[in-house]
Amino acid sequence: MKKTLCLYFQVHQPLRLRQYRFFDIGKDHYYYDDFANRSIMRKVADRCYLPANAVLLDIIKEYGKQFKVSFSISGMAIEQFEMYAPEVLESFKALAKTGCVEFLAETYSHSLASVKDPQEFRAQVEEHAALIKKHFGQQPITFRNTELIYSDEIGAMVADMGYTAMLTEGAKHILGWKSPNYIYTNAINPKLKLLLKNYNLSDDIAFRFSSKGWNEWPLTVDKYVNWLNVAAKKDELINLFMDYETFGEHQGVETGIFAFLQHLPTRIFSSSKFEFLTPAEVSAKHTPVAPLHVPYAISWADEERDLSAWLGNELQNEAVDQLYRLGEKIKTLNEKSFWQEYRSLQASDHFYYMCTKLFSDGAVHKYFTPYDSPYDAFINYMNVLSDFAARVEKPVEKTLIKSRSVLKKALLLQKKSKDENKKTKKVKPVTQIENTTFMKKTTLSALAAEGPLPGVAGKPAPKKVAKKAAPKKPAAKKVVKKAAPKKPAVKKVVKKAAPKKPAVKKVVKKAAPKKPAVKKVVKKAAPKKPAVKKVVKKAAPKKPAVKKVVKKAAPKKPAAKKVVKKAAPKKPAAKKVAKKK
Repeated sequence: MKKTLCLYFQVHQPLRLRQYRFFDIGKDHYYYDDFANRSIMRKVADRCYLPANAVLLDIIKEYGKQFKVSFSISGMAIEQFEMYAPEVLESFKALAKTGCVEFLAETYSHSLASVKDPQEFRAQVEEHAALIKKHFGQQPITFRNTELIYSDEIGAMVADMGYTAMLTEGAKHILGWKSPNYIYTNAINPKLKLLLKNYNLSDDIAFRFSSKGWNEWPLTVDKYVNWLNVAAKKDELINLFMDYETFGEHQGVETGIFAFLQHLPTRIFSSSKFEFLTPAEVSAKHTPVAPLHVPYAISWADEERDLSAWLGNELQNEAVDQLYRLGEKIKTLNEKSFWQEYRSLQASDHFYYMCTKLFSDGAVHKYFTPYDSPYDAFINYMNVLSDFAARVEKPVEKTLIKSRSVLKKALLLQKKSKDENKKTKKVKPVTQIENTTFMKKTTLSALAAEGPLPGVAGKPAPKKVAKKAAPKKPAAKKVVKKAAPKKPAVKKVVKKAAPKKPAVKKVVKKAAPKKPAVKKVVKKAAPKKPAVKKVVKKAAPKKPAVKKVVKKAAPKKPAAKKVVKKAAPKKPAAKKVAKKK
C-alpha cells in the first residue's frame, strides 16, 4: 500500500520599517525602508527563490505528475516580487503551469487577524485568494494560516469561508498519545480536514541540517529516507512543512542543501513506498480518524508551539492592541492609503522582533530581527504607529481635500452672482463647502493651500484658469462686504440686549429690601434673649425657696429639744448610755 508524503513550503517577506527615532513624528508619513527591503529581497531571491525553483522545475520535468509540492505565498511577498524581483514571480508562475504545484490561501499580510479581528481576517483571506487566482490561475481550496496558527474557532471560521482542508502544527501538548501522521477534523465543523506537521522530521531539515553539534550530522538522503520509512510503518502519511528560505538562506548552498533537495525524490521513489501528493489530494484520499480539540491557539513557532512568539510579553500585547483598535476607525474612512499601511503594519514579523525569550528560542528570534534588542523594535514600531494613529484619528484637510468633487463645487460656488448668493446665504455661506463623501466642512483658503486645482490639462490651460480665477478675489471681497453688515447687526442685538442689564439691576433693587426684612426678623428674635433672662429670674427665687425650706426645717431642732426636755428624767439613763458608748 502506498504511503503519502506531503511537501509544503511557506514563502513570506516582511516589509522593514524605517528607523523612526531619527525622524520627527508627524512630518514624514512614509514608513518603509525601501533600500533595505529591496536589498533583502534581491539577496533572498538570488540565494533561495530562483535556485530552489529551478531545482523543483527540474524534478518535475524528470518525474512529471509523480512529484507534487505546495506553497503559500503571502500577499506582501508577491508585492515585493513585483517591485524588486519580477523574475521570481515568473518562476513561480512557471511552476504553477506544470499542474504539480498547489498554491494555498492565507492572510494577505501574514497577520494575526485570526485571533484579533475576525472581520479583518475574512477580508484578508478573500483578498489573498483573489491575488493567487490572478497570478497563478488557481482558486485556493486549502488554507494555511499565518505561522500555522490554529484553534477550534479559527478552524470553524475557515470552514465557513468554504475551505475543505487546513494545515497546522502537530503540537505534542495537543495530540498527547495521538500521531500527527493521520487526517483529523475540526472539533466544531467536521467538514474541515486537518493536516498536521510532523515537526521532528520537518525540523531535521529546516533547523538541524547544518548543525555540526547534532549527533546525526551530516544528514544524508539515505539516512533521511530510512527515517521516513520507520515513521510510516504504522501510519499512512507524513507532512513535511517548512520555510522555503530553508534552501539557500537559512541553510546555505555550501551545506549541500540543494543537492539534498534534488536527490530526495529519486531516493524516495527507489527505496520507499511513498508517493507525493498536494494537501488537496491528501484530504481527498485519506479519511479522518477523529476530531482534534484545540481550545487555545497553537502555532509552529518556538518550543511552546503557541502564540507567545508574537503575544508573549507586555510590549507585544500593547503594540498589537493599539494597532487593532485603529481598525474600526479605518473602516469608516474611504482612504486606500490607510488600508495599505494598516495591512502592512499587521505583519506578524513586527511583533516577532519584540520577543524577549532566552535560550534556543531567543537565538532564533535574534537571527531574524534587524534590531539590536526587542525594546528597540518596540520603540521604533510604536513611533510609526503613533504617527499613523494621529493621521487616522484626525484626518486633516491635506489628506482628504484632494477630492475632485470638492474642488469643482468650490469653483461653482465662487461663480455665483450676487442674487444667487443672497438666496443661498441663509442655507450655507459661500465661504464654506461640504464634502459629503470624505469630510465635514472646510474653507476655500484650505483648498487654495493645496495648490492648483485638478482637471486642467496642458500648460496653457493653467494660465487661463489663473486669469479666470483672478476676478474671484474681488468677488470674495464683495462677499466679505456683504458679510460685513452682519457685525453691526450683531451690535444692534447687543444694544437690544443692553437694557437687560438695568432690568437686572431693578431686580436687584427689589431684592434689596429683603435685607432689612431680614434685619427686622433679627430684631424680633432679639427679645428672645431677655426672655431667657426672665426665665432665669424666675428660676432665681427657687434658691430662696430652698432657703425657706431650710428655715422651716430649722424649728425641728427645737422640737427635738422639747423631746429632749420631756425625756429629761431619762438623762441619767442617757448618761449611762453615753458612758457605755
